[in-house]
This record gives sequence, C-alpha cells and structure tokens, in this order.
Amino acid sequence: MLLLSILAFFVVIFLLASITVTVAWMGFLKKTAEESDAARRDQEAEQEDSGLFRTERLSTLNFWDSLLARFDFIDILGARIAQAELDWSVGRVTLAMLLLGTVATLILLKLVVIWGAILGGVLAAWAPYGYILRKRNKRFAKFRENFPDVLDSLARALRAGYPLSAGMEMIASETLPPVSVEIRKTSAEANLGMGWPRALENLAARVPLLEVNLFIAAVQLHARTGGKLSEVLTGLAENMREALALQGEVRSLAAHGKLTGVILSVLPILISAMMLWVSPGYMQILFHHPYGKTLITAAIACLVLAHFVIRKIVDIKV
Repeated sequence: MLLLSILAFFVVIFLLASITVTVAWMGFLKKTAEESDAARRDQEAEQEDSGLFRTERLSTLNFWDSLLARFDFIDILGARIAQAELDWSVGRVTLAMLLLGTVATLILLKLVVIWGAILGGVLAAWAPYGYILRKRNKRFAKFRENFPDVLDSLARALRAGYPLSAGMEMIASETLPPVSVEIRKTSAEANLGMGWPRALENLAARVPLLEVNLFIAAVQLHARTGGKLSEVLTGLAENMREALALQGEVRSLAAHGKLTGVILSVLPILISAMMLWVSPGYMQILFHHPYGKTLITAAIACLVLAHFVIRKIVDIKV
C-alpha cells in the first residue's frame, strides 16, 4: 500500500505539472498562432483554388496543429466531426479529451484504486468522441428518414423534363436539413468544375449510407448506359420506405430489452445510495477496509461492461 500511495502521489504531481506547462505554453503561443493564421489567410487568398478546396487547420495552435498532423486517426476524427455537422476543430476536441481524462483520473484517485481511476479517466476522455458519434448517428438517421421523399421529388423533376443538375438544385432548395445541406454541397461542387462523378463520390464520403451509395450507383449507371432514371429512383424510394418500416418494427421490439438494461444498470447504484442514506455505517466498511476501493472499482467496471453488453445484444441490425 505504501508503494501504491507513493506511485499515486508522483502520478498526481506529474499530471498537475503537465497541465500547468501545457496551459502556459498555449497562452504563450496564442499570439503567434493568430499572426500565423493571418499570414496563412493572406496566402490562401492569393491562390487560385476556391474556398471549396481549401485545407483547414486542425488547431489554431501551431505546435498542436503540427503534432496532430503526424497521426492518421486525426483524419477519421475530422471526418466524424464534419459528418456530425459540429463547428468544432480537431485540436479543440483532442484538448478537451485530454483535459477531461486528466481531471477525471485525479478525482477518481481519491475514490477508487489506481487502475480504476485510469479506466475512468479513459472513459471520461472518450466522452467528447462519444457525443460526436451520437450526433452523427442522429443526423444520419434523419437523413435516412427524409431521403426517400427527396428521391421521389427528384424523380418527378426528371419526368417533368428537368436535367439532373437542375433537379438537384431544386430539391436542395425545397427539402429540409440535413438532406438539403448535402445536396447543396454536391450541386455546388459539380457546378464549380469538379464534375458530377467526383461530386457524387464526395457525397458518398460525407454520408456513408447504403441508401446514398445506391442512389449514386443508379446515377452513374444511367450516365453510362442511359434509360429512365426517374423509374429507378422511384423504385429505390419505395424499397427504402419498406426498409425503414422494418427497422421501426425491430426498434420497437428491442425497446423493452434496452429499458431492461438501463434499469439493471441503475438499480445497484440506487440501492447503494439508499443504503448509504438509511445506514451509513453499513456502507462505510467499503471505504475503510483495505479491499473496499478495489471492490467498488470492480463493481462499477462490471456495471459499465454489463450495460454495453446488453445494448450490444438488443442492437439488432436489419
């Protein structure tokens, strides 16, 4: 126990010193970063590329931007942020993850054992990325729900004699976000000289859904072989609606299992809180016994693991 206490003390001192040095260094380089941003904006204004092809910085801090540029996973994180339609920079998200992980670890060191504090710090650091993934999934779900109506509108425009470019612009102005946002980006890229094949590939990268890939495949196949694209889009919209109806039925059947998982995860915490209020001396043994913190940490880890296992079981893919 003495060795663990000494190790925990040095870990806390190291983390506090790291945070202090990082904050001081960021404050020192803030002015330099702003001047560099101004110089870079002037340089980009002189280039021939439009803003559509501009390379955005990962962070406003030069040293953090150069450090993040060395890692490949940063591109994936930037793509997830863009798909979630959040106005966040990669540097801001990574700094928030480091800060939350460090603070959570320092707090949990007083409550649980070291390995539990490190695990809790990792989960806290993952929280911003989890929020991004949640926003991304909600946006994709809304996109998937509205996309069949968009295909019907585009099919009617094609039957009325509109070309594909005019039909895309029309549905971009008449539909609701997020479909209108992505269609407008695609139409702007195609009209600014990128071409429809490249613009549709970018749409598939921004919205990696099966429905979007089917739509792009139909358009590309029509461009090569010809035929009635309006009829193909109408059939795609009908099949998408049937798939959405089936997914709704599956979600309704799995809702009971998800609710059961939430209740089973929260119930031990509520019982512990009730026992701590009714009989504090009965629960104080866990805080004063040498193995008490280990048992608390193991119980929390099991609750978290069981919650994710139950959600994985009831998450049925259609």
